[in-house]
Amino acid sequence: MKDPESATPRKLDVPTLQRRLAEFAAARDWQPYHTPKNLVSALSVEASELVEIFQWLTPDESARVMADTETAHRVTDEVADVLAYLLQLCEVLGIDALAALEAKIDRNERRFPAPERP
Repeated sequence: MKDPESATPRKLDVPTLQRRLAEFAAARDWQPYHTPKNLVSALSVEASELVEIFQWLTPDESARVMADTETAHRVTDEVADVLAYLLQLCEVLGIDALAALEAKIDRNERRFPAPERP
């Protein structure tokens, strides 16, 4: 992603995005509503909106969903909404999302070892 005011690409990272989301909410006095319960509820709603796009598609149709410009835009927007609420929830609860994911992958690698190849 490029900064609209320069030709250099902007580096996106989780803390920067969380700060932007917090500033957006603060500018609108939304912080009182950003409780863990409300954020989880909103996350569930947005995830359901993403599911709705795929609900009646065949597996082949779902694999080609990004080929249609309008559908691709809807999918991208819903993915962004899900990620936004997840990052806000992590911020409120003090969870490092990337560290949590890395730890979960580590646990899954131990729990579900890859089969040995001949």
